[in-house]
Amino acid sequence: MTRPDGTGGMDGTDGTGPPRAVLALLCGLMLLDFADRQVLVAAFPYLRQDWGLDDTVLGALVSVVTLTVAVGALPVASLVDRWSRVRAIAVMGTVWSAASAASGLAASPAALFAARIGVGAGEAGYGPAGGALLATLFPARRRAAVLGAFQAAGPLGTVVGMALGSAVAAVWGWRWAVGVLAVPGLLLALAVLRVRDYPTVPAVARGPRAVAGVLRTRTVVATVAGMALLLVIASSLYTWLPTLLERELHLAPARAGGLAAVVMLAGVVGTVVAGLLADRSARRDPHARLRTPLLAGLAASALLVPAFAVVAAGPGQLVLVVLGSAAVTAAVGPAAAAVVDVTQPGVRATAVSVLVVAQNLLGLAVGPVLTGALADALGLGTALALVAGLGVAAAAAFARAGRTYRDDRAAVGPDLPDRPVAGAGTAGPAEPAGSGG
Repeated sequence: MTRPDGTGGMDGTDGTGPPRAVLALLCGLMLLDFADRQVLVAAFPYLRQDWGLDDTVLGALVSVVTLTVAVGALPVASLVDRWSRVRAIAVMGTVWSAASAASGLAASPAALFAARIGVGAGEAGYGPAGGALLATLFPARRRAAVLGAFQAAGPLGTVVGMALGSAVAAVWGWRWAVGVLAVPGLLLALAVLRVRDYPTVPAVARGPRAVAGVLRTRTVVATVAGMALLLVIASSLYTWLPTLLERELHLAPARAGGLAAVVMLAGVVGTVVAGLLADRSARRDPHARLRTPLLAGLAASALLVPAFAVVAAGPGQLVLVVLGSAAVTAAVGPAAAAVVDVTQPGVRATAVSVLVVAQNLLGLAVGPVLTGALADALGLGTALALVAGLGVAAAAAFARAGRTYRDDRAAVGPDLPDRPVAGAGTAGPAEPAGSGG
């Protein structure tokens, strides 16, 4: 809690609280962000039974959240850069928790669709705000690991959402399943108000001009393209794997959801480990940040294409899918760190929002619908194999980003201080901490 002298933080000492405590809190909200999306996937069999929805419509109920996030991320990030990271996070968490509760009360498919739009509206901008805060709170040499851990809470949220959603839906029905996380989300959103913000840094450009400036950076464009392609694969895998297990192994929905959760957990491990390895590699060669994403794209295709196109359903297929899940998310931390590395500090939330928009609009929103449409025409296994081949294209994009990373990073100049300035609280923009280069 803030002390009267304006220097207190979560630990009442230096104005920010222990960095790891802030990281844990923001990871908790990221977990709930993605769990709120995934609980609906666990409800697919019940929605199909109650309302007769086909695969394309079910996929659209997932994609509308990520599409709304994509539409709202840039304007919200512009506000975040000039206003307050902390307050924006608290408001967004409150909104998406309320919309999650409304999802459980939906009386028709149209009402559920509208409620899911509300979930996406609340979640828009959370990734940029949280990422910008953490990128400044921790030193640059730990950036891939910290942002990797933050982003790893996303696939961990899919694990929690799938397991919890499947269990709750089996006992109390799908309405309780899709609304069960509303209260925890609200509590964590309010807890963020205790975190101290970093000083707002003046920028030459805001809004569309800032976005245009970010997109003129070649490393950002290529990195964003690579991540979007990998997340088409990831979203397809996490959305449709439970259904594939139900159809091919004839499992009950709860059992299929549990096995899918194990596969998703591999994505968490891959994200965290890859972030640590990327930081270690970058200490030996500061320009090696993007080698890990390149290898991740190649590994994802090498593992997942044969898993769905060659290997018969069973234990062997599941082993390949587990390993492929770890590979497909391994680029998340290093890619986010690379985008921050080549961006001026005053527009960090905007830069991360560009990545978030692409990930959601061109990646997460595309995967479920694309795979659902291909599945209706060709079968679900074939659809997943075709989508998994996009890892090769992602690797090519990361290779292109690696060729420009050195020059783009050198052009940024000095970073912000490693810790927020004492006394720069959440009541509004603080005095500038320097131009940030």
